[in-house]
Amino acid sequence: MKILYDHQIFSTQNYGGISLYFSELMDQFSLNPHIDFNLSLCYSNNQNIRKKPFLNKYWSNKTPFCPFLNQFPLIEEHIPKSIINKIFNNQKESERLLKNQDFNIFHPTYYNPYFLKYLQNKPFVITVYDMIHELFPMYFSTSDPTRKWKKELIYKSDFIIAISKNTKDDIIKLFDIDPEKIFVVHLGNPFESFTRGQEPEKTQNVPVLGESYLLYVGNRQGYKNFIFFVQSIADFLRQNGIYLYCAGGEPFTDQEREMLEKLGIQNFVRFIRVNDKILMNLYEKALAFVFPSLYEGFGLPVLEAFSCGCPAILSNTGSLPEIGDDAAIYINPTDSNTILDSIELLLSDGRKREDLILRGYQRLKHFSWEKTAEQTKNFYSRIYEE
Repeated sequence: MKILYDHQIFSTQNYGGISLYFSELMDQFSLNPHIDFNLSLCYSNNQNIRKKPFLNKYWSNKTPFCPFLNQFPLIEEHIPKSIINKIFNNQKESERLLKNQDFNIFHPTYYNPYFLKYLQNKPFVITVYDMIHELFPMYFSTSDPTRKWKKELIYKSDFIIAISKNTKDDIIKLFDIDPEKIFVVHLGNPFESFTRGQEPEKTQNVPVLGESYLLYVGNRQGYKNFIFFVQSIADFLRQNGIYLYCAGGEPFTDQEREMLEKLGIQNFVRFIRVNDKILMNLYEKALAFVFPSLYEGFGLPVLEAFSCGCPAILSNTGSLPEIGDDAAIYINPTDSNTILDSIELLLSDGRKREDLILRGYQRLKHFSWEKTAEQTKNFYSRIYEE
């Protein structure tokens, strides 16, 4: 059984959960003699796959540069030519392998439907990570094609992988898809390799941590609910001398800095660039990890927090209760009082904090990349045998 993965997420994403998912999936499959795969890729700056150089042999045509400059159609002026160059070259390689038909199942890594005309009669499966574009369209540009593309592939795919039951339920509700067509496959722990003893990348830039701080991780735009969250806890931070560390994503925007100054907490909220070692350090020393997002299709930072012994305060929306189960405190992300009450409860009750840490370690046992790969392999086998 041979699987073909395409270039999409590795052409456009330097970091992130989707590219991590496919990198870990291929990592597991590389150890399995009963499954073969190919990644149609020539060039990528994606750090998740670059951390796995032993996967290089699965790239279909690894090259140091892309020769098709200025030939990509419908180029938006604000996109750097270097990125257009990579995407074009990688997509041509994906098209070449699709035309060759030397695979049993095609599994695209994102939603661009360019491949449909090359499939012939070969089956394809699509992984749906969330339904954020459909449920929160106000946070996305009207020119963003993701909703249109995703809808087309959901209807045309042979089967669908949903990374949470919540995502499966949303697909059924929004698109009236047969539940038998959708399989739930949970993701694994991003820090799994480090808990097995593999050392994360070295760095001299680990922050000096002495203050008491809450931890926020990832992007802060739109449905992530960051602005409302900060406004809800501003007085609490200032009055108690507690910091909020914001790890990952982009540096604060002018709008965010202006908001922090108006709230008088510009000295209590810090942005920190992270790699794995810094992020693990931040989780380990935080008073709590707070995830106030309005919606998540899975929520990888939840597993990161659990693996580092960091108690978690999560929104009671989307997939977060499914992933966190009884190992977290849950908040209504649109209610300032519940956010504050939950933080104050956790910081004042040491026994509750220790209980959550232990429950987090136990909950983490339900998730692994080995399990993700095994369930995915079984899913592929069912398609192959049909």
